[in-house]
Amino acid sequence: MKPSEILVKPILTEKANAQQEKLRKYAFRVSRKANKLEIKKAVEEFYGVNVVDVNTVVVPGKNKTRYTKAGFIQGMKSAYKKALVTVAEGETIDLYANI
Repeated sequence: MKPSEILVKPILTEKANAQQEKLRKYAFRVSRKANKLEIKKAVEEFYGVNVVDVNTVVVPGKNKTRYTKAGFIQGMKSAYKKALVTVAEGETIDLYANI
């Protein structure tokens, strides 16, 4: 798989930004089929940094409900895989450069 297929998008939340500054951990939404070695190679190739550690978690989907004139509408928020990537000491990734 290509790095662009593995790395779907970076996760830019307050919690993720705090981990970037303190722990050098960057959060990415990744393909469900990708394993840790593929994620490590993709980040190293795409951003040009040395990756020390990769942690992954599958975030489960959630039921969503809303009320309209026609009644309740039920739906499902999709499950996705999240990767927390730790980079080497002194290296950073500029996630805002491509926005």
